Amino acid sequence: MAPKKKRRVVLGLLGTTLDSGKSEDRWKRWRPTVAIAQLAELGAERLELVHGTGGTSLAERIVADIATVGPLPVRTHVLDFADPWDFETVYGGLHDFARAFPFDEENEEYLVHITTGTHVAQICLFLLTESRHFPARLLQTSPGRGEEAKAPGTFAVIDLDLSRYDRLASRFRREHADARTFLKAGIATKSLAFNHLIEQIETVASASTEPILLTGPTGAGKTKLARRIFDLKKQRRQVKGEFAEVNCATLRGDAAMSTLFGHVKGAFTGALSDRQGLLRRADGGVVFLDEVGELGLDEQAMLLRAIEDGVFTPLGADRDVASRFQLICGTNRDLSDAKRFRADLLARIDLWTFRLPGLAERIEDLAPNLDFELAERNVTMSREARDAFLRFGRLHPWPANFRGLRAAVTRMATYAEGGRITEDVVGAEIARASTSTVPASEGHVARVLGARAASLDRFDRVQLEDVLAVCASARSLSDAGRLLFAQSRATKTSVNDADRLRKYLARFELTFADVASSGAARS
Repeated sequence: MAPKKKRRVVLGLLGTTLDSGKSEDRWKRWRPTVAIAQLAELGAERLELVHGTGGTSLAERIVADIATVGPLPVRTHVLDFADPWDFETVYGGLHDFARAFPFDEENEEYLVHITTGTHVAQICLFLLTESRHFPARLLQTSPGRGEEAKAPGTFAVIDLDLSRYDRLASRFRREHADARTFLKAGIATKSLAFNHLIEQIETVASASTEPILLTGPTGAGKTKLARRIFDLKKQRRQVKGEFAEVNCATLRGDAAMSTLFGHVKGAFTGALSDRQGLLRRADGGVVFLDEVGELGLDEQAMLLRAIEDGVFTPLGADRDVASRFQLICGTNRDLSDAKRFRADLLARIDLWTFRLPGLAERIEDLAPNLDFELAERNVTMSREARDAFLRFGRLHPWPANFRGLRAAVTRMATYAEGGRITEDVVGAEIARASTSTVPASEGHVARVLGARAASLDRFDRVQLEDVLAVCASARSLSDAGRLLFAQSRATKTSVNDADRLRKYLARFELTFADVASSGAARS
């Protein structure tokens, strides 16, 4: 049974400029409200015409002109727009009209004509239609061109339900995918956990200006990611200022205050002129504080005020300066140590916290990152050389993470004759890495096992070193287990990552508490 055909009803505002005219010349030009009756293809069966208190005579003339064009019933509605350019007044009037109108969606379909009225009124009609206060689609009419200029013109019906527009929906999805690829520097990463992390970061970076905290081991890529977050926001015109960064581990005393907050001439010995400071320079932009855990307590207090109030006092100054910026912090430390980091500042910057895993934790991404580094240096690798390097890399603990990978590729590229890395070059790099990996006295295994570390086979030591490295940056046994067994857990119907990790540590007569108490992991 065919669906019941509904009557098409148009709701529109009287156009005090486009619809106006008294002489016969008015028929020689396009008038959008009259055109609704002239457009036979539109099929309008009734017009609900809204006008202000001062437009009654024009409305009567338009109704009369429509009657000479065709049998289109017109009902007029008077709204008191005291100021047709005042958004609150116009929106309130149209909102009340929409709520009181007797819509009959079962028998009628509605089009809201947005060609006439002030720009404020057109915006209000759009918003009220999008919010479904008007259960309608939008109607846009346009004049003809050239010889057709006197004709009724053309029209377009626009449905604001974007889910019905596959091309638009796919465009939005593509934009998000492009943004995530951009944050990953174009590297086609395979780690499901890391890709999900990037999706979260892209969503937050696009929608929030609150502080972002990036944690994870040294060399995991926190600085590069912070810069790409800024570049992404810049592309989307979400920031107007610049990107300012500093490693807080390099800041001490007056130099720290001056670098971050600026100073005035004579503030301290050697202050020969005023200095703007990092936070002032990044007004309207993004500030990245790497190793924020190394920041002194005085600087932390001033930073908290700058985040919350948007003001701070330069060193030696007697008045505040203002700066609004988005803060991104990076750290490889546990900031919950209240003796070294203010709890109130941590609470403020811990709104969006993302932990970047080290290379050994997402070893499935070794190959695409290797290919990226090779392309960056415009060198190639023989298949045999590449396979040999990847075999080694999958067992290597990568203590310097992606920074270590970049260094390895740089060394191999330097020795690559004709821009092609051979097995011999890879062999030399493997030998170097095998003998220069973090000394036993500095590794997690040595710190936890002490003298017992010397009794481990190389294979067990490499694996245990990676496990302890993950534990070192995990908040709990369960968190560490989820990271270590992220791939295999996807194939299991029942998982207990914490128990699996507990049993693995027990092989070496260790508990998670032992690891934590040794300083290798957070308590």
